[in-house]
Amino acid sequence: MAEKKIAANGLLWIFAIGQLGWSLLSGIIASWLVFFFQPSAQELAAGQTLFLPQGTVLGVTAIGLITAVGRIFDAVTDPLIAGKSDSLRHRLGRRIPFMRIAAIPFGLSAVLMFCTPFSSESGLNAAWLFVFAMLFYFCLTCYVTPYNALIPELGRTQNARINLSTFISVTYFFGTAIAYLVPNLAGLFAEKAGYAGSYRITIAILAAFAVVCMLIPAFLIDENTYADTEPSSASAFRSLTETFRNKAFRIFVCSDILYWIGLTLFQTGLSYYITVLMGLESSMTFPLFAAMTVMSLACYPAVNAISKKIGKKKLIAFAFLFFSFAFLVTAGAGLTPVPPLAYGILVAVLAAVPMAILGILPQAVVADIAEADKLKTGESRQGMFYAARTFAYKIGQSAAMLLFTSIATIGREIPAGEKGFGMGYRLTALLAAALCLLGGLVFLRYNEKRVLAEIHADTEPKA
Repeated sequence: MAEKKIAANGLLWIFAIGQLGWSLLSGIIASWLVFFFQPSAQELAAGQTLFLPQGTVLGVTAIGLITAVGRIFDAVTDPLIAGKSDSLRHRLGRRIPFMRIAAIPFGLSAVLMFCTPFSSESGLNAAWLFVFAMLFYFCLTCYVTPYNALIPELGRTQNARINLSTFISVTYFFGTAIAYLVPNLAGLFAEKAGYAGSYRITIAILAAFAVVCMLIPAFLIDENTYADTEPSSASAFRSLTETFRNKAFRIFVCSDILYWIGLTLFQTGLSYYITVLMGLESSMTFPLFAAMTVMSLACYPAVNAISKKIGKKKLIAFAFLFFSFAFLVTAGAGLTPVPPLAYGILVAVLAAVPMAILGILPQAVVADIAEADKLKTGESRQGMFYAARTFAYKIGQSAAMLLFTSIATIGREIPAGEKGFGMGYRLTALLAAALCLLGGLVFLRYNEKRVLAEIHADTEPKA
């Protein structure tokens, strides 16, 4: 039994390394794309160049429109790729072929998004960014949707699903933390390559590492051994429709959308909160996120153990409320006599606990719902459940990008120290707090007991 457990956990860690890779790429784009193409006054003074037209149309910037359209495109392709994956007949299985093909262009497109062909403001730079943003988000879907569909397959029991969700949450945190290292690493190349060039070199190095990580589970996991490779017979549209007919899933998705709008506002704004509201250097983003990550990881064993005893619902609802408070505190940065670094540490401490909970448990909730639905309907469409979830929250993320890039322009011309300085960034944190609170209220309607009862009723031995 001990040897089996070690082998099983080894498999789960191999799988989790893939999440390290794709979360690193996703983190780079989420945290630094807007920062790179819509720089603050501080970054312009540090040597950054304006590559895109900076004007607005109906309050929407070029970078805001591109990232929002990219997320919508990503969301729309999710159920299409999920349907293809669920119904695929291939000697390697239903998921692994997609992961192998998508990994390299996924990493390459992330790099090319930052490598615009012209060194000053140009509409052609915007066109270049748009093309590679669409490729990036398509490759993201082609890798992540089949990848996530393996979660309920590799985690066959309730405890195994929580363990797997814990492992991939750990690697997700590390991937995101490494992404926050971009300005620190870029500083090593700044003298010779310049501001923009240093970012491009850094992102290319990190993208190469990410691709290697994504290929590890794609080549080391034998899907035919560990997963159900029987294709689903349902069309993508019918499968998506049936997925959203699941009441438990609809409630989960509604809360998830609100959470991801709030989280995306916060994640996109984090570098601005640190540099503009707190007045720290952008290189402080990584140490503060790393501190939050260490504290969050320290909470993982407790979250894992407590969720197995009291269930996932109570912990998730608590995390929504706590996160909302952390975002509210962030909105007050720079308005109190608390030293900037101390304030940054305070935000990191407050965010650590809800990050641990929401980093682990939502994936396990989707796995529960997908498993219950499979036992009830006989249809094996795990890919569609994860695709439907990502379809919904990516629509939320696209809304968040439009909201952030538009709201952030409020008060941009106000000098530092003047009343109203940083107002736009402050408003994004307030909005994130309100949305996260609302998401928690919605999630309270999720009937966890019924979902788990459906699983147990079908798996208990018959008399």
